Amino acid sequence: MFRTDPETPDVFLTPVDEVFVRSHLGRHPELDPATWTLTVEGLVERQLRLDFGDLQGLPQTGFSAVHECFGNPLRPTVPTRAVTNLQWAGVPLADVLALAVPLPQARHVWLEGADRGDFAGESGLSYLKDLPLDEARAEVVLAHTMNGEPLRPDHGHPVRAVAPRMFGTNSVKWLTRIVLAAERPEHLFTTRLYTRVLPGESEARPVREKDVSSKLLTPRDGRSVPAGACELAGYAWSSTEVTAVEIAVDDADWQPAELDRRGPGLGWQRFRLRHDLAPGPHRIRCRATDSAGRVQPLTGDRNAVHEIRVTAEISGRPAGR
Repeated sequence: MFRTDPETPDVFLTPVDEVFVRSHLGRHPELDPATWTLTVEGLVERQLRLDFGDLQGLPQTGFSAVHECFGNPLRPTVPTRAVTNLQWAGVPLADVLALAVPLPQARHVWLEGADRGDFAGESGLSYLKDLPLDEARAEVVLAHTMNGEPLRPDHGHPVRAVAPRMFGTNSVKWLTRIVLAAERPEHLFTTRLYTRVLPGESEARPVREKDVSSKLLTPRDGRSVPAGACELAGYAWSSTEVTAVEIAVDDADWQPAELDRRGPGLGWQRFRLRHDLAPGPHRIRCRATDSAGRVQPLTGDRNAVHEIRVTAEISGRPAGR
């Protein structure tokens, strides 16, 4: 189930009420923290069953990070631009795995949610994702709060995985089961959907690391603004640091925008450019580059440059061109 997103506000942390919701398998499960448990099994020396109190008793961590939907897996090249920036808190997955002690032959971590349902013609599915063990151990957090409040039911209450450098599809909600395995699981959401062939490559790989992207938030698309000096601003993000953002107005050349450096977390970076808008309609685009040298494509992929259209007015009236 893919819901229409509200307008993303131009603030560093996205209010929880404005965070997009994505559910593949229907309505969210109703889980009670008093009875919820998380099992850790498979290739481990010690199988675990942790309750919510056990999890809260482990060392906690907090961080901010961009949370981005990859998009509809049945239309993987269509831009959705569903993106937020959030503060998370929870337990590093590495600490939970240390309690279970993965066996030497373990290479992959399977993360399974409590949601069940049908998707893309297959029935009786659970939501299952997998990550390489080293990557999962390095960064994944088992989060129980978002922006300082307990997770809401739509967002994975009581506990979800958060993979901060990866697309949201890897951040499994309503987490109830972790499996250590030697191989990847064959499953709709692991090997048949959420895969893609990257530019310059010939084989499909799992959808994991975020693309370099940017989004204009000021002014709003479709709005009228006063003619003359106008701030063009928004946010850029990637799995690594964004190093440059350019803005183009109508058919003019790309202009470098002022770009904030990324802070200690993995949050997005604000960019801005002051530009004089002549009276009349305008097309405004933004394009980001990251430290890996990746540049947003102009068209043709899910992270193609974002474009808005505004009308500059004189004395409150639209002006022709």
